[in-house]
Amino acid sequence: MAELGSHAVVLGAGIAGLLAARVLTEFYESVTVIDRDGLPDRAEHRTGVPQGRHLHSLLGRGTQAIGELFPGLLDELGAAGAVVDDGDDLSRLYVRVGRYELNPSGRLADPRPLAAYQASRPFLEFHLRRRVNALGNVTILDRNNIVAPVLADNAVNGVRIINRDSGTASTVSADLIVDATGRAGRTAHFLANQGVGVAPEERVPSAGGYSSQLLSIPPGRIAQRMAFVNQGSRAPGALLVAYEHDTWMLAISCPAESGSPPTSFADMLQAAESMLPSTIMAGLRDATCVGEISVSRNTAAVWRRYDRMPHLPSGLVVVGDAFCSLNPLHGQGMTMAAVQALTLRDCLRAGKTDLPQRFYRDAAEHIGPVWAANRANDRPAPPAAERASARWLNSWIQRAALRAASADIAVAERILRVRGLIDSPVRLREPSFFARILLANLRHPRPALYVPAPPIHSSVSQTDEREIRALVDGQAKRRRGRTEITRLRYLTPDVALIQARAAITGRLRCRMRRNTSVAVRTDNGWLLAFSQNTTY
Repeated sequence: MAELGSHAVVLGAGIAGLLAARVLTEFYESVTVIDRDGLPDRAEHRTGVPQGRHLHSLLGRGTQAIGELFPGLLDELGAAGAVVDDGDDLSRLYVRVGRYELNPSGRLADPRPLAAYQASRPFLEFHLRRRVNALGNVTILDRNNIVAPVLADNAVNGVRIINRDSGTASTVSADLIVDATGRAGRTAHFLANQGVGVAPEERVPSAGGYSSQLLSIPPGRIAQRMAFVNQGSRAPGALLVAYEHDTWMLAISCPAESGSPPTSFADMLQAAESMLPSTIMAGLRDATCVGEISVSRNTAAVWRRYDRMPHLPSGLVVVGDAFCSLNPLHGQGMTMAAVQALTLRDCLRAGKTDLPQRFYRDAAEHIGPVWAANRANDRPAPPAAERASARWLNSWIQRAALRAASADIAVAERILRVRGLIDSPVRLREPSFFARILLANLRHPRPALYVPAPPIHSSVSQTDEREIRALVDGQAKRRRGRTEITRLRYLTPDVALIQARAAITGRLRCRMRRNTSVAVRTDNGWLLAFSQNTTY
């Protein structure tokens, strides 16, 4: 295409930078990628990416995006040694959230979006860099320090750099600069120092740390290809992922409440002992460490809200962690970088007028739901900040969803799709999904989930009450009886819980029937989704 300008420059040759460079080749005659590191000609760690020694994962949405931007690359990754899991065999996964485990015998309705290509960060970055290098209009300049963009007349038209070997300073002119320099990115400081404005920030502070250890494990010692244990935001967690060439990455997360993250492999094994099954632990005890353990105490998340700045210079866009860095424990960074690359492509297709404003606005639509979900999971509201009724209901819904996922593969699939960023988190709040959760719990009742609830001060409106009572009365008439509603309340604005009782008169005795029903609001009014009767 190459119709928006003659030259674009990407600052940073990490995942976000390489994906952005690929997009820019469609719109600019030439693209230059600049990085301070000497870039290796094989898959190995580099100084400028210390997080590369920690566990990385490419979620389903990220896999789709990379496959779209680089046709054939996913097959190349598999051929080069990446562990490929097509998602059709859940027995290769061990997933436990709280005390609920994913049913390994289930079959997903559509496993393709959940296919995983598991590999280390250096492995993936090397293969991306090789493909970008092969593009005819890309030049990669390594071992160059990035000083600052060049701003004139409210437009960025270049960047100043210094060669690390010769010390020579130079200015690289460009029609567009893309900052992909990661968490250390300084565009926000640059804009403030130039008097353009201050980018508002949203932050979720660091609340613990994590340790990662690359391992070599003999083939066949662990049947699964991934193990994931989440015991809540205030308890340790574990993640074990199979990588290329019989290597594995073990990560142990430790929130502040549970102490410091492990600093040795022996400590990691001790922490994992209480979380992972004995069959997996047996394989871990046969593991050999590859390199040193890596420990991080930075799980902070920062979203620089460039979309809220009233004025932005043209010719400058920020992507990846330099734009929004998420808690690394969620493993979403590479996937969000890929989503932003597609967003940048869509914005460039619409032209370069107001490009930064349009990009930040559109990217925020993808970031917002993920940010909100992460914030709620990372730092739940303290008891004093949440009404007792709301706290009880939220806790009940979470337990009910997890229990349903262990019994209903459709519920598990929806959760996995949201976890893979294929679907928005808002899909977990759809009335139809909520109704399915309740139905699964009614089919597999657990007494602890159905103790009398504290009052929920969310009375059903008179209009809704009349319509719901008409539904219940109509059902009672068909059964030639009369039902008395004993409790009627909202669970969500579109889901109501109905508790009722009725007398059943027989020739010899009178019995009572209790009924629990759920009504769901539809476009055509309220509908009884399901009900359960208990006769005594």
